[in-house]
Amino acid sequence: MSTPQVITAYPVAIPHRQRQELPGLDKNMKPGVEHTKLEAWKDDGTPVLVEYKGSGKLEGKTAIITGGDSGIGRAAAIMFAREGCKGITISHLPQEAEDAKDAKAAIEAAGAKVNLVSGDLTVTGQCKALVDSHMKEFGKLNILVNNASKQIQCEKLEDIDLNQVEHTFRSNILQMFAVTKFALPHMNRGSSIINTTSVTAYKGYPTLVDYSSTKGAIVSFTRSLAVQLAKRGIRANAVAPGVVITPLQAATRSEEEMEGLGVGMPLHNRGGQPAELGPAYVFLASYDSNLMTGQVIHINAAEHIGDS
Repeated sequence: MSTPQVITAYPVAIPHRQRQELPGLDKNMKPGVEHTKLEAWKDDGTPVLVEYKGSGKLEGKTAIITGGDSGIGRAAAIMFAREGCKGITISHLPQEAEDAKDAKAAIEAAGAKVNLVSGDLTVTGQCKALVDSHMKEFGKLNILVNNASKQIQCEKLEDIDLNQVEHTFRSNILQMFAVTKFALPHMNRGSSIINTTSVTAYKGYPTLVDYSSTKGAIVSFTRSLAVQLAKRGIRANAVAPGVVITPLQAATRSEEEMEGLGVGMPLHNRGGQPAELGPAYVFLASYDSNLMTGQVIHINAAEHIGDS
């Protein structure tokens, strides 16, 4: 496959042919992914990369970010740290220990103390252990980012493994209920919950019926939770990414599907980088979004424009 013509400053914009085993690792992505640099544009339309700079929006706060070892979660964690977040707990699967170590170094370099918690959040007890570990380490909780998820492709519903469907629901939405349940007693007025949903909740995806269904459930979970928590002054919002180049993609697509993934998106003719999602999480975590709750921010390069 010849390299497509895409006007971008990202040297990692176009994925190479590649395949990983679940859950996938950032360190194995080819040619890599970007967690901290954003694309800016000169007056003549030339793209350049600029490092994300914080301005104290999260000064003194602490956060839990599930799946913060890689991809979007890692980008959000680094940007939280650059905004003054003093303590961040990252959950990751045992298989993701290498990515978690790299993420810890990057987040600490940005100024935050990092608490790594290895475990499987499909086990309810480990959801509680995650929150308990955070509270033992930092003593307070201001921001919860429910970001961890999985996906498995299946061409025909007749062939879908129902045990796998159940595990996808446990991984994507049931653990979100559990982590949030255990976190809420430690959250006060002004706290923020941010859930990662997906464009597939709105436009569907033929080979990800169970994954898309969980992402639709996350939207409804977010809206209902927001209404319930409004009187307590705790906000709940969501981010719905479109195609973003992450190790989850490489671990759930064929080599052929990964080659050039995202090329053809209406805006910029490419998929997104994790760094391009991070600022939305900062916005929803900070007081800039103080009057927003029950909302979904869509970041999908015009892949889908419709229901909010």
